[in-house]
Amino acid sequence: MAHEPLFTPVSLGALALPNRIVMAPLTRCRADANHVPTGLMVEYYAQRAGAGLIIAEATMVIEGHSAFGGREPGLYSAAQVAGWKKVTDAVHAQGGRIVAQLWHGGRACHSLLNHGAQPVAPSPLRIENDETHTPQGKKPYETPRELRDDELPGIVAGFGRAAANARAAGFDGVEVHGANGYLLDQFLRDSSNRRTGPYGGPVAHRARLLLEVVDAAVAVWGASRVGVRLSPLNSYNFMQDSDPVALTRHVATELNQRSIAFLDLMRGDFFGAQKGDVVTPAREAFKGALLLGMGYTPAEAEQAVAGGTAAAVVFGHHFVSNPDLPDRVRAGIALVEPDGTTLYSNGAHGYTDYPRATLG
Repeated sequence: MAHEPLFTPVSLGALALPNRIVMAPLTRCRADANHVPTGLMVEYYAQRAGAGLIIAEATMVIEGHSAFGGREPGLYSAAQVAGWKKVTDAVHAQGGRIVAQLWHGGRACHSLLNHGAQPVAPSPLRIENDETHTPQGKKPYETPRELRDDELPGIVAGFGRAAANARAAGFDGVEVHGANGYLLDQFLRDSSNRRTGPYGGPVAHRARLLLEVVDAAVAVWGASRVGVRLSPLNSYNFMQDSDPVALTRHVATELNQRSIAFLDLMRGDFFGAQKGDVVTPAREAFKGALLLGMGYTPAEAEQAVAGGTAAAVVFGHHFVSNPDLPDRVRAGIALVEPDGTTLYSNGAHGYTDYPRATLG
């Protein structure tokens, strides 16, 4: 068996995994126009149930904050809960485990996707280096409205309701999305958070909203079924921080005190704009299960697990095109590269039609 350490069981809090290959949250835009999971999504996730854990895609916690062309799923309506229940039932029927990723797009949203509503953010600073998909084609990002301090309890409550809806939908836990330039990450990093007061300025203030959301999720699930995703170096969505190592250390310390199930850390930057070692401070400060991701090969994942740095490793784009990725890794079969042109399209092509390998 190739890469044997990846196929030993591990516990992430109350989540018992049979292997250490985790499927990353991958937004694929296959929900319907009301953000309800579809039958295509049921098939897609069931195909990938061999992962030690599936972290489902970014899922809207509050209506009116779409950022992915209007086709990402939500967890704020009864229809969405029912749609996700079909997904979780299918994954469980295949012996899998799946957690919901709770998400708010913040300034990455667009008014054309949200009935004219202006996006919101910690500060009125727009994403300047990219455009977003809208019903009228690609458009520049808009300058967001700065959230008032008295609006933030409503954001936290929205995450809490979505956490409860995830439980009703049959998920095994939740991951709070604090990464990749979306709302909670926008509060964390000082390139996007220029506010003063209790939610701006020093890192302890910038981390306040994320930690309040984590506490709301823990109130629903218990700490042993809550995880958090962070990307302190990733410049995606026009993000940077002046001291990502200190940010990582502070947040990891706070999460450690809450005894959450896992910390899901993206180790690098998609674009190479920021470099540094955030794994070491995270590992030093967080004593629970650390999941590491971003560009790991099976061989490097094996080293991270065998050396005790990671409890498990998160694989992203290869899970798009290898529904049986753990089986391929175990057998030493080469992984198929995904078709990038179908990542955010709406049909089965490039989604549920990737074949499984023929195992000898």
